[in-house]
Amino acid sequence: MSKASSAAGTGKSRRLEWRRFQSIAALVFMVVALSLHPQSSGTFLSQENALNVLRQISVNLCLSVGLTLIILSGGIDLSVGSVLAFSGAVAAGLLKDGIVLPGLGVVVQFTALGACLAGLLVGGALGWFNGWAITRFKLPPFVATLGMLSIARGLTQLWTNGFPITGLGSDLGLIGTGRWLGVPAPVWISALVVALGVGLTRHLALGRHIYAVGGNETAARFTGLNIDRIKLAVYTLGGALAGVAGLLLTARLDSATPNAGIGYELDSIAAVVIGGTSLNGGRGSVLGTVLGCLIIGVLNNGLVLLEVSPFWQQVIKGLVILAAVALDKMSAKE
Repeated sequence: MSKASSAAGTGKSRRLEWRRFQSIAALVFMVVALSLHPQSSGTFLSQENALNVLRQISVNLCLSVGLTLIILSGGIDLSVGSVLAFSGAVAAGLLKDGIVLPGLGVVVQFTALGACLAGLLVGGALGWFNGWAITRFKLPPFVATLGMLSIARGLTQLWTNGFPITGLGSDLGLIGTGRWLGVPAPVWISALVVALGVGLTRHLALGRHIYAVGGNETAARFTGLNIDRIKLAVYTLGGALAGVAGLLLTARLDSATPNAGIGYELDSIAAVVIGGTSLNGGRGSVLGTVLGCLIIGVLNNGLVLLEVSPFWQQVIKGLVILAAVALDKMSAKE
């Protein structure tokens, strides 16, 4: 290898190493700025506000871990917000009213655990359908999941008849508003999801296969990997984690609303990209996504504390997403 090639390789390695710490640097900058600002310093640094930020990002974190796996494989999922809504609505409806068996006149009642399992099953099934449509009919993931966005939202409206399902009881409420060792239950649940995501991507064969498919699908196919099976698994996991997010949101609000989750795919995709996962697939990490969620959460919290107009908040978040994607594209060219 020539000295010029070695120097170029070293320079590229350093640039890539720096990009790994961009999310940390951005988060530290935001925390310091909000800590020093006179309008937010008193509230922002409080323990309760820190726990509030972690509780608020728990739903997005569950969504984003699933979306990270999907994007790492070279796909995308625009339906996570709608799948969240339908999963939460199914769990709420079964818990409150049960389900009538046609022709028998028998009403099957569900415990909180049974309703939660049903919600997870629904989320996983919708995610599996996304993967099946993509692998069976070779649909672009953008198109297939855009269709599911509408399907799941319509199913939510049909299930709820357009009205919120409320009064779900204290058992379900524990996972949304309960605390353990002083830490909100949603924070513990999202931490478990992150641990499982890290374990899958770092220590299981499926994780290595996801990176391989996202990095170069043709090469992965030539090595003997079952591409369709991997994609089915990834989209099913993404749907199930959207179901977890739906349960957390429903339990926290003690209500399943037909419009739940609208726009959540925006924050989820933003967190994944800001965390360093490439939209081209094959590069990124679950821990990077955690940083992305923290950045989005601190940004939202800080803008509220600074009393920034909600309309400007949307503009600012959009600019942050554009900047993150631009950096990703610049990185891909090097």
